[in-house]
Amino acid sequence: MSAESVADYDVVIVGAGLAGASLALAVADLPLKVALVEAQTVREGWPQIEESVFDYDARVSALTEGSRQFLDELGVWSDIVSRRACAYSDMDVWDGEGTGRIHFSASEVRREALGHIVENRLINAALVNRLREHTRVKCYFGMPVASMSREPGLIRLGLEGGAEIRSPLVVAADGANSKVRDWAGFVTREWDYHHHAIVATVETEHRHCNTAWQRFLPEGPLAFLPLPDTAGDQHYCSIVWSVKPELAEQLMSLEDDAFCSALAAKFEHRLGAVVASSRRFSFPLRQRHAADYVCDGVVLLGDAAHTIHPLAGQGINLGFQDAKVLAEECRRALARGLNVADETVLNRYQRRRKGGNLAMMAMMEGFQHLFETPAMPLRLLRNTGMRWLDSALPLKRQIIARAMGLTDGEGKF
Repeated sequence: MSAESVADYDVVIVGAGLAGASLALAVADLPLKVALVEAQTVREGWPQIEESVFDYDARVSALTEGSRQFLDELGVWSDIVSRRACAYSDMDVWDGEGTGRIHFSASEVRREALGHIVENRLINAALVNRLREHTRVKCYFGMPVASMSREPGLIRLGLEGGAEIRSPLVVAADGANSKVRDWAGFVTREWDYHHHAIVATVETEHRHCNTAWQRFLPEGPLAFLPLPDTAGDQHYCSIVWSVKPELAEQLMSLEDDAFCSALAAKFEHRLGAVVASSRRFSFPLRQRHAADYVCDGVVLLGDAAHTIHPLAGQGINLGFQDAKVLAEECRRALARGLNVADETVLNRYQRRRKGGNLAMMAMMEGFQHLFETPAMPLRLLRNTGMRWLDSALPLKRQIIARAMGLTDGEGKF
């Protein structure tokens, strides 16, 4: 293909998922020529919404207040919340093998909500719908990246179908199994949790009371995340159940009624019977973190840079913060007369994000090991610690504020 037929951009973002699309929208008002490349076709408009246990997206996000504010800054939050979202004001966490319990409340940090549970398809639709209004962002949807090569100061991407684009800066936002990350030669540290996550939407007998629930079991954590109730007084939750692969296989093979009974029993019938379940999905859990986020004009974003255990729902919140910070650094660079692909600009993004991401990953790793350990002394210690923490209001406030993304670098809120 001749050089004249290659399209040039200032920034190419590969992956139009939540992290990639939010970054594209965050830089859409800058004097940059941006391309957004996505392997899957992306529909226009909004998905049709019905009130049924089978209608909810199996993939939901527990958005922190920090993420909600970011989406509001992008101009899409009002569109999302007008469709369907559930604010949760409380969170109950308890040890399935003991008496330890912690209750978190938004009122403890003088807020109305700890966060919002939103279907991923609605967040993605809001971002893409708004992106279509921006002329500086060219969308290549349904066009997977087939190849990547380098030229002096430029990276060339060949798309399936024959199109070629190039840019001094390529952002890999193409997920945990990122091709761009692998082609660019990034080194990652990764390990298997030896767990599978089972996700589904369930209908419960009783109201969830706008509370997120999590029970820690020896085989892994079980979370019930509140979804909007219907006008017909039906009550829905999204569940994430982390179990060993052999148990996951057994649970996936159960008939719906048997699965609902097993689920309600493991949840101690906190919301009464589990009345119905949507189709179940199961996927292996693996943690991954790139040694570097930047390498010769390629930047990692979201799951391409880090994947984390879903027990606290922090994955997409970290991705949104990645996108926000990278957009801020692009804006800062242009204000100083620098190229957004300048190494100092990209390294600053890495410095700002890497430490916080590693800290969150370490915290989730610690929680997982703490609750998996069957030794009686440690069980007694963690239950005592949970009860003590539940009564330590100042410390609880700091934990809540950090989890909500409301603290500054000094932990103030």
